[in-house]
Amino acid sequence: MSTAITADDLSKFQADLENTPAHDVIQKAVMNNGVLKTAESTDSKVAMDQTFSIELDTGAVANQKQSGRCWMFAALNTMRHGIQKRFKIKDFELSQNYTFFWDKFEKSNYFYENVLKTAGEPIDSRKVAWLMATPQGDGGQWDMLTALIAKYGIVPKSVMPETYSSSKSNELDSVLNLKLRKDAVDFRKLVADGASDDEIQAVRTKKLGEIYRILAYTLGNPPTQFDFEYRDDDKEYHIDRDLTPKTFFAKYIGWDLTAYQSIINGPTADKPYNHLYTVEMLGNVIGGREVRHLNLDIDTFKQLAIKQLEAGESVWFGSDVGQSSDRQIGILDTKIYDKDALFDVDFSMTKAERLDYGESLMTHAMVLTGVDIVDGKPTKWKVENSWGDKVGEKGYFVASDAWFDEFVYQVVINKKYLPADLQLVITNEYDNPTVLKPWDPMGSLASK
Repeated sequence: MSTAITADDLSKFQADLENTPAHDVIQKAVMNNGVLKTAESTDSKVAMDQTFSIELDTGAVANQKQSGRCWMFAALNTMRHGIQKRFKIKDFELSQNYTFFWDKFEKSNYFYENVLKTAGEPIDSRKVAWLMATPQGDGGQWDMLTALIAKYGIVPKSVMPETYSSSKSNELDSVLNLKLRKDAVDFRKLVADGASDDEIQAVRTKKLGEIYRILAYTLGNPPTQFDFEYRDDDKEYHIDRDLTPKTFFAKYIGWDLTAYQSIINGPTADKPYNHLYTVEMLGNVIGGREVRHLNLDIDTFKQLAIKQLEAGESVWFGSDVGQSSDRQIGILDTKIYDKDALFDVDFSMTKAERLDYGESLMTHAMVLTGVDIVDGKPTKWKVENSWGDKVGEKGYFVASDAWFDEFVYQVVINKKYLPADLQLVITNEYDNPTVLKPWDPMGSLASK
């Protein structure tokens, strides 16, 4: 049934507007101040003070600047916290540029792999269109970072510092995506012309060499051996010679990366709780760690995060940071803007509905460093962001527990904090998880 808007409809709509109490005052306020400032609640600012019953001392925040490396910064932040405490190095940072280099390189090869796998499909198939929309980008997920570290190790920021293109990545991304789409044309032609595997591999190796050169010019040469030199908080001098990225990780971080499990809260009908999921064509390192998400109900999800914080360990998490948030003051709260009252419109959707209908997905990764427990229940969470110290409380944000329920989608938890039945699910389903479509919202890459 088709329904056109008529002149009578317009007359009724205008009359309804004019009969709305104080419509002219509201209209002037919104026109002059915008939607969010007009709808902003002062009560939220009062409720979201930076006081927490459980709080970790994690030092100064980092700054990803004009890049989409939040997931990388957040993961490296969780790792540097232990280094700062153990070796007494205040505000120490790991090199985000080093992992950025290898992520770009591995993502390029991963793209080639998927282009070749789909070379027999028409160019307008949904999978091919999805691949070509963004051949590679800055975003990622926890498992992708651990795959990089397992293969390439990690280095201090002093050994491979930031460059123009790591801090402001749009030019590099544009060049790489141009190159990768051009390479996709070549690979699809080779397959269509019946080229042998050896011929395709020779072309692939040449193209990867070109990618390496682009990255070396823009991000610098990744170190293979280095000396780690620093003064600790007591002003004592230290030098550790002839380290490699892998020996540095083993000595200064020493985590068993396989012990950490991605936990999601995806309450949609196609993802029953207490099962393991992966996402088709999501990853970066071929042959490396693959994405595995354990889907849990929100109460269990939160209790695991609290348990890890109580043990003194920060928590990597992924969320939709643009929802119900004030970036400048650093508040994430479902009550910060009352748009329903402002427009007299019901905007409410469930978390599952927002995921199913494209209203929300994971966009940004940060670190939980505290939580306020009142009468046995969490009320708000302390968040270490990676947007520098000019926003929030010196870069730290506060999220209400209601916001956590609605807009947090992923946490990374050491499996030792999981009950035995959930550990068994991971063991039993790890090699045979449910495979989600490439465009599933649980496959979104944190990139804000």
